[in-house]
Amino acid sequence: MNLWGNEIPYNTDELTFVPSITPYQAQSDGCVVVFAGGGYGMKAEHEGPVMCEWLQSIGITCFNVDYRVSPYKHPAEVSDAQRAVRWVRYNAQKYGVNPDKIAVMGFSAGGHLAGSVSVHYDKEFYTPTDEIDNVSARPDASILCYSVIDMLEFRHDGSRQNLLGPTPMQSEKEFMSLYKQVTPDTPTAFLWHTSTDQAVPVENSLLYANALSACNIPFEMHIYPLGHHGLGLAPELEHVAQWSKSLKNWLILNEWK
Repeated sequence: MNLWGNEIPYNTDELTFVPSITPYQAQSDGCVVVFAGGGYGMKAEHEGPVMCEWLQSIGITCFNVDYRVSPYKHPAEVSDAQRAVRWVRYNAQKYGVNPDKIAVMGFSAGGHLAGSVSVHYDKEFYTPTDEIDNVSARPDASILCYSVIDMLEFRHDGSRQNLLGPTPMQSEKEFMSLYKQVTPDTPTAFLWHTSTDQAVPVENSLLYANALSACNIPFEMHIYPLGHHGLGLAPELEHVAQWSKSLKNWLILNEWK
């Protein structure tokens, strides 16, 4: 179903993509809003629908978001993320979930998007279009999987260029380096990464975790010694695949089910 109503901010005669949101309903108190990765240039199937099917299989209601990517630029993407959280909160009763237990989950650049709405939920990136936009966009938790966090030293070049263009200003790079934007109001998080990730360096997750720690925000983090980028559920790497079991336990601990 369409994420927006009749008015979609940042759409033009040339840019006409219609973002959508797909529910995967289960029996849970909390829910998860999922953003697949893809370098802000595409969306990976194994990190979107496949992940939603897995969450549904363990009894967690979730929503897959087909958000805008390049040639759209910031702030169209984070606007979609804010709208997705607001949409789910507005429709929480319809889907039988607690409006105060909405987690965002993202992979790689999708993790950057999930992190963006976690630190920038209160920024006005677009003019409200309907009553849904009067609802809070703040997630109650973040699940960040080998996520792009930094737009400076440890950046992923493709994600930064697709999001901010080829020559972003220093202020833009700082603003979208999410660890620099963490405050005491940033939601709790679950993070995982592999130390041998050659595409998105593990420092991205470490920087975010350090920022959470500095603000006394509880988090859980797993760093696995071996594994390439973009593993998803990592069915081919048993030592990494355990991350999903840890996530399930974390969701139970935080009373998402």
